[in-house]
Amino acid sequence: MTGRRVVITGVGVTAPGGIGTKNFWGLLSEGRTATRGITFFDPTPFRSRIAAEIDFDPYEHGLTPQEIRRTDRAAQFALVTAREALADSGLELGAVEPHRVGVAVGSAVGATMGLDEEYRVVSDGGRLDLVDHEYAVPHLYNYFVPSSFAAEVAWAVGAEGPSTVVSTGCTSGIDSVGYAAELIRDGSADVVVTGATDAPISPISVACFDAIKATTPRNDDPEHASRPFDLTRNGFVLGEGAAMFVLEELESARRRGAHIYAEIAGYASRCNAFHMTGLRPDGREMAEAIRSALDEAKLAPQAIDYINAHGSGTKQNDRHETSAFKRSLGEHAFHTPVSSIKSMVGHSLGAIGSIEIAASVLAMENNVVPPTANLHKPDPDCDLDYVPLTARDWRTDAVLTVGSGFGGFQSAMVLARPDRNTTA
Repeated sequence: MTGRRVVITGVGVTAPGGIGTKNFWGLLSEGRTATRGITFFDPTPFRSRIAAEIDFDPYEHGLTPQEIRRTDRAAQFALVTAREALADSGLELGAVEPHRVGVAVGSAVGATMGLDEEYRVVSDGGRLDLVDHEYAVPHLYNYFVPSSFAAEVAWAVGAEGPSTVVSTGCTSGIDSVGYAAELIRDGSADVVVTGATDAPISPISVACFDAIKATTPRNDDPEHASRPFDLTRNGFVLGEGAAMFVLEELESARRRGAHIYAEIAGYASRCNAFHMTGLRPDGREMAEAIRSALDEAKLAPQAIDYINAHGSGTKQNDRHETSAFKRSLGEHAFHTPVSSIKSMVGHSLGAIGSIEIAASVLAMENNVVPPTANLHKPDPDCDLDYVPLTARDWRTDAVLTVGSGFGGFQSAMVLARPDRNTTA
């Protein structure tokens, strides 16, 4: 291990309510929600009929007809967002050896929308048991192989170094960035384009979450349906989107005069080995991930200025997180602002961890904590400062962002200003 320090120098976001980092931050800082009734298909047969959709035209955002033909919607998000991040970084990749540039993309469900659509085509709307592959798009293989996401991004930016997809359920977006940071720390790459993407708003996804009653049935009020930490919450709102980043070694970024959003100061992941979808109420595994990330960052719990919560809006998750924050931060948890942006942009599964990292670095950039929308009646069991309804001006030098995923995954990342004071 070389111990090189890793920083974020470019940010790109494709999210509900507005494409691009500026629009994304505008929505969050104003506390607006982007949840609505599903328009992608007829949702009438389903229990939950709302989602946080993106109004996305791939042509408008510069994708070529060939790129559009061969890629699923999630891959298109990744391409558009990676290009925004690279432009934002100001980095000329031509000045970097291609084999020193890596790619790490997170995704929980891969090309769900493409696969769903192609199955309807080849099965004639589900009427054929023996499907006819001749009706499928020529690039159907790319939909089956999630590694195509990383390959598309690598081709787009000219990266010839390490290239991978990280798929760890709803923590994919944190884990992919954590993995990318390790590539730079251990000297395997000098630059990594990383983040996560998912586009799961399809009949098969909606049906799956309906079956376990994880999504909210509050169909008559989509705008206020996502209610993390609220006593009246009854499930999450499905979303879609992507966030991508340019990561570089700190001293290299400083030499070229790059704008540095934050250092990835610490990262850790744990698994509760307990239940596929259930969580222990004491939050022990998430607390362990938080402690480990803080140790790597050489920061005391008191150094955390803001917590960007997983905050899905399910009863067990919100209580689990609250316990984890108390367990890991102690008394400081009661004095630290916490918020969930899922209240505004929904839960985009594997992508949301990266979207939440973007929200975290923008909170640091602007010294503003985004709110938890729709939090009118706090759950007494969720008794921390969850920044209800309205954004808050707040000096933010270090942020903790966390994720929780099916399978028992618990991940935590500490983002900090590079010139911070440490406990070392």
